[in-house]
Amino acid sequence: MPLGKLREMIGGPAPVPAFNVIQVEHAEAIAAAAEETGAPVVLQISQNAVRYHGSLRPIGAAALSVAAAATVPIAVHLDHATSEELVREAVELGFGSVMFDASALPHDENVARTAEVVRWCHEAGVGVEAELGEIGGKDGVHAPGARTDPDEAAAYVEATEVDFLAVAVGTSHAMLSRDAQLDFELIASLHEAVPVPLVLHGSSGVADENLAAAVRAGMWKINIATQLNKHFTASVRTALDDDPALVDPRRYLGAGREAVSAEVARLIRVLKG
Repeated sequence: MPLGKLREMIGGPAPVPAFNVIQVEHAEAIAAAAEETGAPVVLQISQNAVRYHGSLRPIGAAALSVAAAATVPIAVHLDHATSEELVREAVELGFGSVMFDASALPHDENVARTAEVVRWCHEAGVGVEAELGEIGGKDGVHAPGARTDPDEAAAYVEATEVDFLAVAVGTSHAMLSRDAQLDFELIASLHEAVPVPLVLHGSSGVADENLAAAVRAGMWKINIATQLNKHFTASVRTALDDDPALVDPRRYLGAGREAVSAEVARLIRVLKG
C-alpha cells in the first residue's frame, strides 16, 4: 500500500519543501506558490497549531481542501505530534503522513511507541516521520555541539521502520536569524548510513546557500515555519501602519498571505538549485 503522497514526493528527483500552516491564509499562500512554481509541497500542521485552533479538524480539513483543489501535488502532514490520539485523528481525517515525536522519552520507550505507531499507520497507508533525540529550540539535541550519530540513526530506523527521519545537524527551531551552522559532512554521513529520507527541522535559521548545500549533501524534506511567519507579520504590520483606520481583516491578512506566497515561491526556487 502506498505510504501517502509525501512518500511519493520524496521518491522524486527534487527536495520536498514542507511549510507549516497556522491558519487558512498560510495554506492558500503555500498552495499558490506551489502552483506558480509547478513544485510539490507539504502543508504541515503542528501540534501547537492544533492547540491554537482547539482541535485538528478545522485547520486540518481546510488544509486537505486546499491540497485537493491544487493542480500540483500537495501533501498534508501532521508535525511534531507527541500523542498517539492526535496521530489517529490525523489518519482518520485523511492525512497522508504524520510525525510522531517521542524524542523526549527514554530511548527504549521512544523506539517501542514509535514502532507501534508505524505499525498501525502503515496498515492505513500512512507514512511516519520520527526523531531520534530532540530537535533544538526545545532543550534538545540542536543545542550547540549536539548531533545525530549515523550508526544510532540507522539502528533506530531499522528498529522502528519509520519512513522519514528528522536529524540534528546544526539547526534549531524558531530562529529569527539565518545563521545556523550546518554540519555538511554529518549530513552526507547520515545520508549514506540511513536508508530513509532525511528531514531538516529548523530550516528557517539556515541561509539560502546553506539550504541548497544541505539538499546537495543529502537532505530531502526541508521544514520551514518561522521564516514564513516573519514575512506574514511584517506585511500585516505594514498594512496597519499605512492605514490606521483599517479594520477589515481581509485587507491586512490578505497582505500577509501575499507575502507568504512570495517567500514560499522564492524558497522553492532556492531548494531547486
